[in-house]
Amino acid sequence: MQNALDATLAERLATIALGHVEREYPNKPGHVLAGPGDARTPSALHPVFFGSYDWHSCVHGYWTLARLLRRFPSIAAAPAIRALFDRRITAEAVAGEVAYLAAPGARGFERPYGWGWLLALAAELARHGAPWAATLAPLAEAFAGRFRDFLPIATYPVRVGAHPNTAFGLLMAADFMAADLPLLRETAGRWYGLDRACPAWGEPSGDDFLSPTLVEAACMARLLPPAEFAPWFDAFLPDLAGREPATLFAPATVSDRTDGKIAHLDGLNLSRAWCWRRLAAALGPEDPRRAPMLDAAERHLAAGLPHVAGHYMGEHWLASFAVLALEG
Repeated sequence: MQNALDATLAERLATIALGHVEREYPNKPGHVLAGPGDARTPSALHPVFFGSYDWHSCVHGYWTLARLLRRFPSIAAAPAIRALFDRRITAEAVAGEVAYLAAPGARGFERPYGWGWLLALAAELARHGAPWAATLAPLAEAFAGRFRDFLPIATYPVRVGAHPNTAFGLLMAADFMAADLPLLRETAGRWYGLDRACPAWGEPSGDDFLSPTLVEAACMARLLPPAEFAPWFDAFLPDLAGREPATLFAPATVSDRTDGKIAHLDGLNLSRAWCWRRLAAALGPEDPRRAPMLDAAERHLAAGLPHVAGHYMGEHWLASFAVLALEG
């Protein structure tokens, strides 16, 4: 494995994230106005997650910092990360985030992408042995409750390559919602269990940052027992040993990184690398599919990793996807 996370790269990625999680503007709020009183600044609406251009990017910016702090507790950025968490993850601020969700217009707020990332952050903080996870717990439980309410009524999955993708939401929520694994597994089976011979048509589209095909497979690898995943995966992508579907093995071209939608494709390259690595890890060591899958992961990482900084349209979020890809 050529690309791996080390302390030097962790320091760089942490510095990028620290530079935007408290940067309030520019900002793209996902906010419903029920009246003139709802026209408030991002920090008034969201006392914790007001930076990083949008709420979900701020959440996974915090996740990035939490993961890097745990993996590399002695990097130079570590004191700044701890100070940030102490300053921002407070009971009062978390209560403000919970209160925001009570508004009638917030029922679908950040569903399911932000829901999954918030629960991934909560799961990561729980590994630290610090009080931050307990402080964030009311917000995490609120979003876990939203998953419990939503999944039984979600008749169909959403298979796009961006925020509404339901497989990504389940995958990111799974660690925190371990007690709800039967619900997550039943939902994934209902949505994806009969999928066969996926041709990956339409991948990539012009603003994908997820591969609908690969993130679905990664979701099933996470939620299904190995004995059930293996035959499902064999049927879902039957020609991987021959590097088919070919589109999944070719990194995306990014023509303009100042365009926020086109810049999504850098994230696609990184998230594909993440999925390829996760899926390869689910196979036996002698499986002939592993070599082309791991090669594809390296080529996608090489295409995406140099571009995690440079323009704010990518810089406010790409470090998180770099960490996912590097951690596999």
